[in-house]
Amino acid sequence: MHTHDLSKWRHAHVFSTNSASAERGTQAVMWITLAMMAVEIGAGWWSNSMALLADGWHMSSHALALGLSALAYAAARRYASDRRFAFGTWKIEVLAGYTSALLLVCVAALMVVGSIDRLWSPKPILYQEAIPIAVIGLLVNLLCAWILHRAGHTHHDHDGHAHGHSHHAHEGQHPHHHDLNLKSAYLHVVADAATSVLAIVALMGGQMHGWAWLDPVMGLVGAVLIVMWARKLIADTGKVLLDCEMDHDVVAEISEAITADFKEGETQLTDLHVWRVGKDAYAVALALVTHDRTLTPERVKTALAIHEEIAHVTVEINLCS
Repeated sequence: MHTHDLSKWRHAHVFSTNSASAERGTQAVMWITLAMMAVEIGAGWWSNSMALLADGWHMSSHALALGLSALAYAAARRYASDRRFAFGTWKIEVLAGYTSALLLVCVAALMVVGSIDRLWSPKPILYQEAIPIAVIGLLVNLLCAWILHRAGHTHHDHDGHAHGHSHHAHEGQHPHHHDLNLKSAYLHVVADAATSVLAIVALMGGQMHGWAWLDPVMGLVGAVLIVMWARKLIADTGKVLLDCEMDHDVVAEISEAITADFKEGETQLTDLHVWRVGKDAYAVALALVTHDRTLTPERVKTALAIHEEIAHVTVEINLCS
């Protein structure tokens, strides 16, 4: 039995590449958040400020989520060539984003519990100690948001598809999809920045006007904002994890391409499955029934090659007598 070289007929299943900048940015932000968390907890313990202690422990949940995002990038990179992952490891990053969004909901729930407790049983607030640390916390969060924003732009500028097909740009080209793992890390930082702003407003109001109730009220406002952001992220990541993408524009474009390139009545599209395998990459499995005995999978793939987001195509052709 002869052994043949099939390498030219095979292609890699790494559909999302160049996550290095996003991974580095997430790691940097994680370490900055951990450092700030330690400062806040230490300052809270030293000054006997429950507000600072609570914010420090609150930051620990964000540090955990950021660590999860960084771990997801590392895992996706490490197992990129593992053949057990049929369509690559990109969904490890999406799963991390989904889990991180759930952590955001938990943070919001803890903020609600803490705020209601403060409204029910007010405690003295050490404004002189709490305000400077809250301001430093806000500046740190803005720095972290800038790092992640910059990493996201670098990531999108250099992102590409690692597969063996050539593609051509086409009109109405879809914009880059956001890195959902990076977006989850960014949301944690933004949520922390928003709570810092609300905390500063509350602390200033309490110090100048004696409105101690403003601190827990702002905590409730912050919790509502966080839940709204988390809900959108859960929906976006959940759709990808459940392969709920058949309403995407590319699905209609595939149908149009088949209709335009093959005679109607002679070739019909009978089955179509489209799902995302990378930030800007889709896999397609389709079945055709045809009277045209010259129709080949290669002709179908050529007709679809104009759509650069299609990274993997499987074609089934059924001849109709």
